[in-house]
Amino acid sequence: MFFRMYRYKILLVLLILNSTTPNVTAFDDISSLQPLVSAKGYILMDYHSGEIVLKSDSTKKLEPASITKVMTAFVAFRLIRRGKLKLNEIAKVSKNAKSMHGSRSFLEIGSNISVENLIKGIIIQSGNDAAVALAEHISGSEAKFVRLMNKQAKKLGMNNTHFRNVSGLSDPDHYSTAYDLAILAKALIDTFPDYYNYYSLTSFKHNNISQKNRNTLLFWDPTVDGIKTGYTSNAGYCLMASAKRNGRRLISVVLQDYSERARALSSKTLLEYGFKYYQSVKLKNKNIDSDFDELDDY
Repeated sequence: MFFRMYRYKILLVLLILNSTTPNVTAFDDISSLQPLVSAKGYILMDYHSGEIVLKSDSTKKLEPASITKVMTAFVAFRLIRRGKLKLNEIAKVSKNAKSMHGSRSFLEIGSNISVENLIKGIIIQSGNDAAVALAEHISGSEAKFVRLMNKQAKKLGMNNTHFRNVSGLSDPDHYSTAYDLAILAKALIDTFPDYYNYYSLTSFKHNNISQKNRNTLLFWDPTVDGIKTGYTSNAGYCLMASAKRNGRRLISVVLQDYSERARALSSKTLLEYGFKYYQSVKLKNKNIDSDFDELDDY
């Protein structure tokens, strides 16, 4: 713990120093300038090319905690895109959804709530109850919806990912990797630009309870526009983030960091490094939605 705290303090000092340094346009030799990141596994990806800028234990299977909910929402967005689900559809909250512990949207048993507000509850409030309510509305049960999540993960090439629930609560057979989650982040932005703006919303009020988005970077850096935090005692503190500056976009994923502030600093450090030292190559992005027409479960 002392060593991780020491790394955390160094990371904070470097971040402050970097914020006052002019942007670098040439690479030169940056081998000695690798950033210090306290997360167990992490990755920095260039959105346009998909190239990996930095990584450490990026294919190690770790629990993703509530970053899981990015896939939960992804499946819902696909259904909306295909006309099989509507944002203004009304879902009824079950006893099972209401009983979910951890982060919640404070849904009431038997209450009616729109699909859009469930999605906001999932993304902004990280509501476990909202995630289960949406899954039950779409598939009839959480287990059936999870099968869609795993099928989607396989189609995206997330080969080291397996989901057991829609919320990210700990389970030995619920895991992903920093690399796989970066693939998911890129697919989300590629495929659903019309819905991606939900991830930049800083607060959401439901049942007269207003909750702030747990993504600290949204409040630190105006160029950050998402994406999702996660935490359980087993998974530690996790953050999938993306920022766009001057037409360039980078995606970072940090897993198993040791505090809420540390995951934000780790993510911020990676993004700052990438924008400063990495020169993006723009490629034509392919909308992947058409690749999944054979998934008749949808």
